[in-house]
Amino acid sequence: MKRPSYATDKTLKTFIKNALEEDIQDGDHSTLSTIPKDLEQSAKLLVKQDCILAGVELAEIIFKTFDKDLKVEIFIKDGEAAKVGDIALIVTGSARSILSTERLVLNCMQRMSGISTLTHDWDSRLVGTKTKLLDTRKTTPNFRVCEKWAVAIGGGTNHRYGLYDMIMLKDNHIDYNGSITNAVKMAKDYVKKNKKKLKIEVETRNMEEVKEAIKAKVDRIMLDNMNVNMMKQAVEMINGSCESEASGGITRDMLKEIASTGVTYISAGALTHSAENIDLSLKAVK
Repeated sequence: MKRPSYATDKTLKTFIKNALEEDIQDGDHSTLSTIPKDLEQSAKLLVKQDCILAGVELAEIIFKTFDKDLKVEIFIKDGEAAKVGDIALIVTGSARSILSTERLVLNCMQRMSGISTLTHDWDSRLVGTKTKLLDTRKTTPNFRVCEKWAVAIGGGTNHRYGLYDMIMLKDNHIDYNGSITNAVKMAKDYVKKNKKKLKIEVETRNMEEVKEAIKAKVDRIMLDNMNVNMMKQAVEMINGSCESEASGGITRDMLKEIASTGVTYISAGALTHSAENIDLSLKAVK
């Protein structure tokens, strides 16, 4: 699949540089003390748990960022199903380079594959509906690019990437302003004054707030922690005047029922904060 727009070369280069510095600092002394400088070897990335693989492209970038002479042969691409015993890729070149990048590659791929696998499972529950599955900003600091990318690989849709690319007025914004009406007016004035092209979403907690948000003419209304009957009533009230998003305490078992209300989106922080890592390993090719 095509790399998401936020996973730029610059962003990935910065992420990889910081991650390698965190791990290696003044040297990978285990490797430097035992592996000859000119030794060349190969290693295979072994799948030890069924999954939707993610982080393959990133792994290649990590290897080549550290050592441009490393060669990577890919057998399973991002977003493809992988089974126990499959070999996802083989990396060949400096044994020192392979060993020094091994942990970063595995950390990224294990986490990303866990997220993509969970996302794929949840998204499959929405097949046949018009509702799209969204992630949230409940991501690991400095690892968001990888976690959001993994959601996209798994078939989910990325919500806003950060605080800068959408205006989302949540409960605290509204409570600090006194009302949805006041908060939306200030947001619209800000967008106009600063010549920004930003959509405005408002979080609502009850039907009165939904009515107020509709009247304020926002781009999307979030239905926060509402039961299915309330969601259905809210979607009927919105009647296509803007997008709708179900959020708050979403579980896998609720997805189909929530989608039946006709909401445009379902957002779930669980995709990124509750996914279990997939077991992968990098083994020397003997």
